[in-house]
Amino acid sequence: MGSVVRLVQSGLRKTGWAALLCPFLALPLEPAYALDRFVLTTPGADKDLTDRLRAASLVADAERSGQTDSQSVFAAARADYARLIGALYTEGFYSGVIRIRIDGREAAEIPPLDAPSTISKVEISVTPGPRFTFSKARMKPYAKGTKLPPAYGDTKIARSGAIVDAADAGVEGWRNIGHAKAEVADQIIVADHRNATLSSEILLDPGPRLRFGQLSMSGYQRMKPTRIAKIAGFPTGEVFDPKTLDKVATRLRRTGAFRSVALTEAEQPNPDGTLDIDLVVSEEKLRRFGFGAEVSNSEGLSLSGYWLHRDLFGGAERLRVDGALERIGGQDIDGVGYEVGVRIDRPATPVTDASAFVEVRAARAEIVDLTVDGLEFNFGLTRQFGDHITAEAGISYITATAKFATGSIDYELVALPLSLTWDNRDKPLDARKGYYLDADVTPFYGFGTTGSGGQIKADARAYRAFGADDRIVLAGRLHLGTVIGSSLGQTPPDYLFWSGGGGTVRGQPYQSLGVPLARTATITVETGGLSFAGFSGELRANITEKIGAVAFYDAGFVSDEELFGGNGEWHSGAGLGLRYNTGIGPIRFDVGMPVSGSTNDGVQLYVGIGQAF
Repeated sequence: MGSVVRLVQSGLRKTGWAALLCPFLALPLEPAYALDRFVLTTPGADKDLTDRLRAASLVADAERSGQTDSQSVFAAARADYARLIGALYTEGFYSGVIRIRIDGREAAEIPPLDAPSTISKVEISVTPGPRFTFSKARMKPYAKGTKLPPAYGDTKIARSGAIVDAADAGVEGWRNIGHAKAEVADQIIVADHRNATLSSEILLDPGPRLRFGQLSMSGYQRMKPTRIAKIAGFPTGEVFDPKTLDKVATRLRRTGAFRSVALTEAEQPNPDGTLDIDLVVSEEKLRRFGFGAEVSNSEGLSLSGYWLHRDLFGGAERLRVDGALERIGGQDIDGVGYEVGVRIDRPATPVTDASAFVEVRAARAEIVDLTVDGLEFNFGLTRQFGDHITAEAGISYITATAKFATGSIDYELVALPLSLTWDNRDKPLDARKGYYLDADVTPFYGFGTTGSGGQIKADARAYRAFGADDRIVLAGRLHLGTVIGSSLGQTPPDYLFWSGGGGTVRGQPYQSLGVPLARTATITVETGGLSFAGFSGELRANITEKIGAVAFYDAGFVSDEELFGGNGEWHSGAGLGLRYNTGIGPIRFDVGMPVSGSTNDGVQLYVGIGQAF
């Protein structure tokens, strides 16, 4: 005959089955002596269940950790009844028999105030009995769109966790359509020991459909509350939706101005059917700085650093000043390149999910036969579309001078850069799964001898982990670019394409593959091409938790005409690398060799932070 068990909501969802059986423990004052022997037997259980039971046992844990005094062992033995029952229920065993003997006496029969002063042997025997299945797995009322866990269904193994997950999913289903105070009203579980089945019925109380009420704010110090409200975009009056609350928190965190953001729902709704939300923030330190370094035997040493102010005017305006020195000590380099920039970003401008920025940058680049000095002014808007898509549009004024052995060329232009980025990688600095796609279109209008046209670029990356514990990652990258409408000599050097080095083709010297800009009887001036295609593939393997190995192959193509036409050349490289996981991103060390092409110059070494792509 079946037995009926009624479970209080908090007992199943928060406290857990095992905690319902935990007894009060009193510890003796007599001297304690160490445990000599511990035995766990599990008649009828397979290895997986035995391992789970051993992991759940506090006596087994005490033996492993060396805490085998009689007081600790006695307390652990009495608590193990509940923990082992919980472990059995988790795996669908509801007819289990548990015996815990302390020197031959059943632990449950020993009064807590009469605990033994010495314990020599503890024997635990767990007979799991048959594994139960669901004869009925139900929930009502059921909110439209609720996704119940696959494990909660008729004839499935009756794991207690499946019931907990189903109850959570049921409540979440109602909350997703505005019933913020939905809860489990009752749960009826019938265990039929004769047939080894479990009947489960979850009864929900949806409560009223609510709308967002008022947002109260606290914890801010320097930030203006009006700016916090604008950034948060809290939708007062709209139907409650937990995803909307997540968006509010994400918008605030994305500014970088807050150390923590917490949103708490009011315990009771208002009489008008609204629910107030309490926002508590903790502001980050105002200033931050950082630096980085990369080194290569052909590119030399590159150093970079930045200084950041997170809240310039009390509205989470971010001021960033950064600088870099490039190719210090590089091969065949007469000078050192540099770049300095100042940028201010203002979130929630002009609308909640957009930000405005203004930027000025100055740079000198030493590129093979060219020395390019440039200055640019940028203004733009960035807009977030959901969690993965970012769009940016702006206007830029750029002036540059390219110097080479036989003369120089001045460039002046106005550009309208547009970009769209889709990024669902799990970790940008060390991706193991997901995709990344960035598409850029930059029409430009030139003054004087500068041409007019447009630059088009696309960068696609994919990552997939496989093998035991996903220790192997296959990563691939395809990079395309072209300039249309402007001739080679009239196109600003920053819009042209090179290949070679850590960002394109490892194993080949930095920016070694370009196209001829001008020729004389004795001199050929190399510049970047109007089109570029690049491919990179990596096989990454974790050797230990900290150490990883990489095998890679890169290839690149540059041509002197738009849309990959005209004269062009391929080159490629391959090699091996090591990674050291720092927790934030890996330290990268790669050794590359040329495979094909006319630009090879022996072994190339690369050291940096983060994966190559």
